[in-house]
Amino acid sequence: MSQSTHAYEQVKAEIIAGELGPGVHLNEVRLAERIGVSRTPLRAALQRLDREGLVRTVSGRGAFVSELSLSDVRHLFQLREALETHAARLCARSTRCGEFGELERQFTDRHAVLARGADDSRLDDYYALAEELDRRIDEMVANPYLTGAMAPIRDQLRRLRRIARRSPERVLRSALEHAALCRAIADGEADAAAAASALHINNSLRHILDTAM
Repeated sequence: MSQSTHAYEQVKAEIIAGELGPGVHLNEVRLAERIGVSRTPLRAALQRLDREGLVRTVSGRGAFVSELSLSDVRHLFQLREALETHAARLCARSTRCGEFGELERQFTDRHAVLARGADDSRLDDYYALAEELDRRIDEMVANPYLTGAMAPIRDQLRRLRRIARRSPERVLRSALEHAALCRAIADGEADAAAAASALHINNSLRHILDTAM
């Protein structure tokens, strides 16, 4: 792995995890020393993160972790709905759509586990399953342009999930929404899959906006 890739993955992980919070100044000297790379590959990594929207570069001031306003969140979810509902339709039309029946069972089981208490380990397991759903959708859609467009949106969503973690009730509903999406895909119901995807996205947006206000 190159120094630039190492720096990119390290800084990106810290931003998504909230260890580097919105608005934090990314001092190149201190950051390069802490990560163990020189400033040139670090600068390339920050430029890449800037293109992906996780970092913003201000002329004469340097790089900062990007902030997400409520307007940014709304715009992000509008694009998310357009892309993810279409991806759900494509999955439901696939000859392999029945594979999502197993994911429905896993989300149903995860809901039962979370209902007994949403501690950090159970939440981590749930979010890992949600990312597995994303991976399976990408694999079945097999459209590099569509999946490439969704990738930076998902990175921003991982940052926003820290808000959802404050509400066990929302996580429980989200697990059922994911299960319903998987069932619709497994049944080959394209319209129902798109509707289930849109319902989950809009409920998630409403929760974030209600929490932030």
